[in-house]
Amino acid sequence: MSFTQTDILKALSTVEDPDLKRDLVSLNMIKDVKVEPKKVSFTVVLTTPACPLKEKIRQDCEDAVTEVVGTGVEIDILVTSSVTTLRDNAPLLPGVKNIIAIASGKGGVGKSTVTTNLAVALAQSGAKVGLIDADIFGPSIPTMFNCEHEQPSVKQVNGKNILIPIEQYGVKLISIGFLAPPDSAVVWRGPMASSALKQFFSDADWGELDYLLIDLPPGTSDIHLTLVQTVPVTGAVIVTTPQKVALADANKGMAMFRQSQINVPILGIVENMAYFTPEELPNNKYYIFGQGGGKSLSEKYNVPLLGQIPLVQSIRESGDSGLPAALKEGPTSAAFKDLAETLARQIAIRNANFTQTQPVELKV
Repeated sequence: MSFTQTDILKALSTVEDPDLKRDLVSLNMIKDVKVEPKKVSFTVVLTTPACPLKEKIRQDCEDAVTEVVGTGVEIDILVTSSVTTLRDNAPLLPGVKNIIAIASGKGGVGKSTVTTNLAVALAQSGAKVGLIDADIFGPSIPTMFNCEHEQPSVKQVNGKNILIPIEQYGVKLISIGFLAPPDSAVVWRGPMASSALKQFFSDADWGELDYLLIDLPPGTSDIHLTLVQTVPVTGAVIVTTPQKVALADANKGMAMFRQSQINVPILGIVENMAYFTPEELPNNKYYIFGQGGGKSLSEKYNVPLLGQIPLVQSIRESGDSGLPAALKEGPTSAAFKDLAETLARQIAIRNANFTQTQPVELKV
């Protein structure tokens, strides 16, 4: 049986990306097709290294090609990834593909804990990840990454001082906590805090990143406005807990991003402390803060529920010790791994279906 490169591409055009609902060829995910008498080889470029469906896609490709070439031909498939982006020629953060805001309506819902473990889980998947601690007045990222006594180094570029982010657990980090003594309070007015955030964007060498996570302070403040005015945000993740008071504030946080003049896509909701699971009874779930709050919020706004993170003592201990739970084995680590995969998929879907977010011009 004879076959050509065109035959192979035609066969692969029947294989659909399960998330994007389009075929791999039209999505330009098939590269380097080579045809020999007894061998066919090609590369499948996924939209994220965190793709949980990579084995299904690989098998679907093999099945489709086998139908054309028969069973006596070797099929060599290389599966790799390249995170999608809508950013190009950006003056700020030119090497950063996606900027993700992690927000909450109120404090105490574990937003920084979720951000920390999400960043680590994405890095473990093979993605290039950075994290900005934008909670200027209450920075906790240095503690959670066990580097609160470190300071970023500085280099001179064209006469300008440029910060070199600290790297820990495969994640590049910048926080005001690295620049102020650990026991001191940052007593600044809003414009000073906003200026600090802008410097984290403009005066730091982030290099090439697939995802830059922004750990925002609770509520809706100057920092949030500065973020959306300074850089085009790919999307926002809202962190909440199940109880009514947290959901009411999460509503407000979501409403800010959805305002017509801001218009940042909501990538989804993370329900933290969704249920209590004792270490000695890992299969038991106790809904001490209520049940289904995150799901009802996601349904109300028609956005995905990205994940439910259990209330487990080891998560708190991991945060305090500076060794994130995502680095350890067990159900908690698996929950953050699933969350990272789901978020990465939602970012790919957002980039395939919507135009780039524009920096906001607000007169306030």
